[in-house]
Amino acid sequence: MKWQGRRRSQNIEDRRRRGPGAVGGIGGVGLVAILVIGYFLGVDVTPLLNDPSLGGGGSQSSTVELTAADRQAGEFVSVTLADTEEVWAELFQEQVGQAYTPATLVLFKSATQSPCGGASGASGPFYCPADKKAYLDTEFFTTLSRRLGASGDFAAAYVVAHEISHHVQNELGILGQANQARQQSSEAQSNAISVRIELQADCFSGIWARHAQAQFGSVERGDIEEAMNAAKQIGDDTLQRNAGRRPNPHTFTHGTSEQRQRWFITGYESGRMAACDTFGASSL
Repeated sequence: MKWQGRRRSQNIEDRRRRGPGAVGGIGGVGLVAILVIGYFLGVDVTPLLNDPSLGGGGSQSSTVELTAADRQAGEFVSVTLADTEEVWAELFQEQVGQAYTPATLVLFKSATQSPCGGASGASGPFYCPADKKAYLDTEFFTTLSRRLGASGDFAAAYVVAHEISHHVQNELGILGQANQARQQSSEAQSNAISVRIELQADCFSGIWARHAQAQFGSVERGDIEEAMNAAKQIGDDTLQRNAGRRPNPHTFTHGTSEQRQRWFITGYESGRMAACDTFGASSL
């Protein structure tokens, strides 16, 4: 992926110099809210539950030095985010007839807080519709490459594009409706809705890849294969199998490897949001 020396987004909130304890306390009601929202959004709140600052007394602070790798990762994410902003601004005008309001992307180290619960390396990247921000510990890229077998800068770009695709869903009103339906459903039904949310985000990511290739010429040979491999490695069935468990479809929240790859390619080949209607699809 050609990204060096290109425009960076201004919509980056870099918290990486703060220590994970640089937060204020949260009372009992706030803690319950975090648990509830975290459950429905699929966010791992464990780091926050173990954070001593949640006891409600004062705040802690520390400073973290950024390495050269940290700085490069931040630049990479900023350029990728800028690409999503330009692509979706154009697509919203062409395909939806409305303006696109970009998301903010929060970079952090180890752990931080969001209105949707705890953000941590364990929870992985996620999007919070409450503040319209995506949260990312760039160490996840190392996990993606070394532990999950999805290496390459375009695999990392796919991760960023996927989270921004949730913001696209939020801007279109899709995410709010889907999450409301999840709250009124059984656990199995909620998981099934979550799968459709995630597969549509994969499809939107494919749309972004197609238009990034056309608008910026940033997509190089082998990049789409990197994204497809990433989609494969983070499929629910593959993750459960690699964890030594038998895949259980009722517990899937993101879709199988095959589904994630297929919907990414659907978006990439069509380039149109209308082709990404996972909620209206009779089969995924």
